[in-house]
Amino acid sequence: MKSRQIIIVLVAINLATLAFVFTQNKSHAAANASVLRATALELVDEHGKVRAELKVLPAQPDFKMPDGSVGYPEAVQLRLFTSKGAPNVKLAAIEDGSALVLGGEKGYVQILSRSKEDPFVKIVTKDGREKVFKP
Repeated sequence: MKSRQIIIVLVAINLATLAFVFTQNKSHAAANASVLRATALELVDEHGKVRAELKVLPAQPDFKMPDGSVGYPEAVQLRLFTSKGAPNVKLAAIEDGSALVLGGEKGYVQILSRSKEDPFVKIVTKDGREKVFKP
């Protein structure tokens, strides 16, 4: 009879300890789950290929732009990749505006809005033909 009481007491202590551990870990995880801080985030498929990335790009003061200007400001960029590694979606928030590029096998569409120039939409086909729409 005495051994039965000891077993019941030990089981009760184990259950109390287990409950305490779970409540401590749960509250700790909940406190940290609200914010994820990183300079980059990558999503990969089951083969380890990057399929999406979100990152902060530093300013590039020596970068030569297609229009002849020099310098590119800091940007936050989201890119989504196909299974073959092609970046079909690119979204960027720049210090002075934003950009969106949607690509595919036949070409791409670019939407750009920056403070230095009027916003525009450009459509470019794979063979190099392009059409620009400005307000």
